[in-house]
Amino acid sequence: MNSDVLEMMRKNSSLSGPWQHLSLFFAYRLLVAVILMSLFFSDLGGGVLGHRSPALFSFVSISYVGFIAASGLLLHWRSPNASSQAFMMVLVDIAAITLILHASGGVETGLGMLLAVSIAAGSLIIRGPVSLLLAALATLAILSEQLLLQIVADDGLTAYPQAGLLGASFFAIAILAHVLSQRLSVSERLVSQHKLDLADMAQLNEYVIQHMQTGIIVVDEKENIRLLNTSAWHLLGMPDARPGTSLEQTCQALTIRLSGWREDPDFVINPFRPVAGGKELKAGFSRLGQEQDTGTVIFLEDAAFLTQQAQQMKLASLGRLTASIAHEIRNPLGAISHAEQLLRESPDLPHADQRLIDIISTNSKRVNEIIESILQLSRRERSRPREFVLKTWLEELLDEFRRIQGLSSENLLLQIEPADTRIFADPTQLRQLFINLCENAVHHFNRRKSELRLLINGGITQSAGGPYTDLIDNGPGIRPEIARQIFEPFFTTENTGTGLGLYIAKELSESNRMRLEYFPVATGGSCFRMTFPGANITGGMQ
Repeated sequence: MNSDVLEMMRKNSSLSGPWQHLSLFFAYRLLVAVILMSLFFSDLGGGVLGHRSPALFSFVSISYVGFIAASGLLLHWRSPNASSQAFMMVLVDIAAITLILHASGGVETGLGMLLAVSIAAGSLIIRGPVSLLLAALATLAILSEQLLLQIVADDGLTAYPQAGLLGASFFAIAILAHVLSQRLSVSERLVSQHKLDLADMAQLNEYVIQHMQTGIIVVDEKENIRLLNTSAWHLLGMPDARPGTSLEQTCQALTIRLSGWREDPDFVINPFRPVAGGKELKAGFSRLGQEQDTGTVIFLEDAAFLTQQAQQMKLASLGRLTASIAHEIRNPLGAISHAEQLLRESPDLPHADQRLIDIISTNSKRVNEIIESILQLSRRERSRPREFVLKTWLEELLDEFRRIQGLSSENLLLQIEPADTRIFADPTQLRQLFINLCENAVHHFNRRKSELRLLINGGITQSAGGPYTDLIDNGPGIRPEIARQIFEPFFTTENTGTGLGLYIAKELSESNRMRLEYFPVATGGSCFRMTFPGANITGGMQ
């Protein structure tokens, strides 16, 4: 529901009431006119209808039906407004019923009460002092009819008291209708306001659901989708799903878990990936209502987001631990380094001992690098993600990296499709992650630097479940037996490394709700894939 729909509801709430009442009034008048005409022409009027002037009654009754039919066209066109049409309808009723009354014998026939109904209905629609004007016109019409009857009647009998009472009843009805119309106006405004409040609340609820980070899917008892918010659609890999689509058709893995949960509420719900290479999701289920055969709400969460929360807690603990480690290790390490410098300055140091001093110096520096890397993890600020265009950002980063490493545009290639792909991440931490991976690829390249080919390929695909980048090199690759260990802390294949480079990259990706994975390249080399949380993805939910 959008603002245009709400505005339309506001207009309808203010206009539908009068027109609906006017339609009912039109139907009543048409029914009364047809009945009077039918009774007269079928001789079922009991000798009362038109007995004084049949010709006048015949002409007026036919004309009355014709005027009402014409007012039906105005009602259909809704022009002029409802109040003007109601006023004209009552005027026609006053004229027609007064003439019918005169043709039938006057006030004593009781037909004058038909005017009371018209005045009451017109007053409720017009809602204002005009209702008293209608009552005055109807009273003058009745009294004029009695005056005319006294002039033309052969028997000279008149009914001024009855006419006066009927006129008084017109004013009483008009006053009561005016009071009632005011109360109806207040009630209708309250009802309209409540409807708008409910509509606003429904719009707010829909906005909240559609913009939640948690994916929400509502399915009925037959496992057909009734509601699917934008987050769920992105998490499931942008499937061709809409309300009414079968959940099994949308995601079979989720259907299996839902069926298992329905059979056993204690069913262990393992994480899953809706599409190959997509995001790893965790699902939760909640039944709608108390009965068994009812709908279900499915909650989907990105496992990377949950990992990020655990990561923040781990970093807090790591920060306290590394602070004490730095204090306890750096002091003796500083003493060792100082002693090494003093020994190196000794003039009587044998050449064989010089080699031992070099070993002490090298390993002291390595321990210090490890401490610095650990402190870097604990000191890292919390991620401040924002939305930006991936290709533009990477072009600036790679230009800087080429200059630092002395690489050409042939060594480092960039392909992003579509070019306007946007991601949501912390630019500072993402820069550190990319530099780390690129330096790692350059460092482990075992041929001439001119032969290095480093391709950054990315964009948006359905299988990736959102924006992604692949960093592919043509280096020696990683042996399969150690590929699962590369993201572990302190794991290294070289004696000179700290074993924290890829671990830090993994930590940076998780703190930004990204997924960092390694894939071997069939032609040799390595591929590190980074999958980002969705920003503004072109296309939108179908």
